[in-house]
Amino acid sequence: MRKFRKNTQRERGSGTVLALALGAVVMVLLLGLLLLAQAGVMASRAASAADLAALAGADAARGLTSGEPCAVAAGVAGKHDAKLTSCAVAGGDVVEVGTELAHPFQWGVATGHSRAGPPP
Repeated sequence: MRKFRKNTQRERGSGTVLALALGAVVMVLLLGLLLLAQAGVMASRAASAADLAALAGADAARGLTSGEPCAVAAGVAGKHDAKLTSCAVAGGDVVEVGTELAHPFQWGVATGHSRAGPPP
């Protein structure tokens, strides 16, 4: 009987260590999920900035608004905290743009690409 008591005394507090380890694993998994969600939001914002910049550039190319199409597109992208990485006017009315949005923690960039113009 004494031997049984001796073994249980050695394991005293092991549940606390196990709970702390499990808590640490859960925290690491939640941090990973948070970073993944942040990357998705940044990609969506970059795509939205590209869409809006392409639409504004296409309006300028068609003469609906004043200004040079790529300059107008760069201005719209800048208002959405994005940087215009590429801009091309094809066929006189179609504008194709690429945008880049820096991650707030400097872990990379999110990119967007869009094309806009009159319907075919």
